Amino acid sequence: MSEATVDADIFSMLNAPETREKGFLLLVNTYKEPIYWHIRRLVVSHDDAEDILQETFIKVYRFAGSYKGDSRLYTWLYRIATNECLQFFRQSKKWNSNSGRRNEMLVGEMAGHDGHSGDTILVKFQEAILHLPEKQRLVFNLRYYDELSYEDISQILNSSVNTLKTNYHYARERIEQYLKEHAE
Repeated sequence: MSEATVDADIFSMLNAPETREKGFLLLVNTYKEPIYWHIRRLVVSHDDAEDILQETFIKVYRFAGSYKGDSRLYTWLYRIATNECLQFFRQSKKWNSNSGRRNEMLVGEMAGHDGHSGDTILVKFQEAILHLPEKQRLVFNLRYYDELSYEDISQILNSSVNTLKTNYHYARERIEQYLKEHAE
């Protein structure tokens, strides 16, 4: 079954009161894993990602009637998940306080808390991503990991394609520079 067919089925089920629950379960089963990993790459912590994923799907359920089908379903879901992550960043004291300490904590989380159990290159790469400004990190993750088009990212972040391309370019440059500076 194609993505468009599944999305059309989910959309029609969500809009019919008698199949809304079934449609929501199909939506969760279809998109839970990619949305989780999108969130996890942004917040790093499994527990935080699980909480944000749950909040995302609560919002999706609550506002399912507002989805008009004029964009892809996953674009709508990514936008909600991304907004939930941004809200988490604004509200969480550990994110708003000392950014250096935050990055140390997240790197420890990635490396298994002891700094030695993770793949060194991957940890350095993730560390470089964590040092990016918020917008560049969002664009980089959506483009690099989720392999979304700039047009899809534009819908998710409500930003122009040219701005997103610039953010991605600068993110790549910063990551490369960070990796050069922190090579062992």
